[in-house]
Amino acid sequence: MASAWTLILLFCLSTSRDGASAFFFPKPHVRVQPNVLFMGWGPDPIWSSAKLTVNEAACKSEASVCLEVELENEESSKEYKVPGQYVQLRLDEDTKPLFLAISSPPNEESNVFEFLVKKTEGNEWLTSASSGSAVEISQVLGDGFPIDENLDSLKYDFPTQNIILLAAGSGIAPIKAAMDSGLLKTDEKGGRTARLYYGERTPDDLCFVEEFVKWEAAGFEVVPVISQPPDEWKGRSGYVQNALEEDGVPIPRNSGALLCGMKEMAESVKDILTKAGTFEGRVLTNF
Repeated sequence: MASAWTLILLFCLSTSRDGASAFFFPKPHVRVQPNVLFMGWGPDPIWSSAKLTVNEAACKSEASVCLEVELENEESSKEYKVPGQYVQLRLDEDTKPLFLAISSPPNEESNVFEFLVKKTEGNEWLTSASSGSAVEISQVLGDGFPIDENLDSLKYDFPTQNIILLAAGSGIAPIKAAMDSGLLKTDEKGGRTARLYYGERTPDDLCFVEEFVKWEAAGFEVVPVISQPPDEWKGRSGYVQNALEEDGVPIPRNSGALLCGMKEMAESVKDILTKAGTFEGRVLTNF
């Protein structure tokens, strides 16, 4: 392991304790038409046609699904440039849209976006939809994780050598996008090492388990953390912030993390890092 750790903290927050999906909340605005009141966050969505091509269970418990959505307008897919960006998705104009982080890495050659969605009351129209279903998708929204500016630049005196990632529930979606993008430079050329703390309620709720071996080979140590472990569970228990606190933050001035989860978890992790001496400027958000 490298002698110094540098970790970058990036936030995306969800509204519920169970991490139903990776929601994002830029500055709210209100838009009024006669007899209609619209409330939302960020710019108004520009809708285009898309098709759901894959809908399959993301974990053994089948509590979450992996989706693949093919965009009709290939130019729209090129708007996705930075892990951590998101879109709105709806069935039609009568459906309340979902705010979803893109779980696949940016790829200008592909017009397919991948998503991870936890099944909750009210989103059955999407989580139970069959392949081939028509949907509507917004333009790509948000700035994503500012990796170039805060991880790769010379803004700070200490170079990035190691990265910690923390994800709770469906917060793993944009973290996966960052890991798969290659931008974190954990390969031999980049020379960085990284550790992922990934929290779920039970082992059967863990998503992307088939990716763990690939992530390990790419330089990411994967540490599942289970909040309601069965008797036979031999791994880490509790919450990802507890695991981070137990392991500590070596050389805080060279520390940070990529993080996505519920508000309470995000605040706790930020508190742990900053109290340890992590640069506040390396506590980043993606909104």
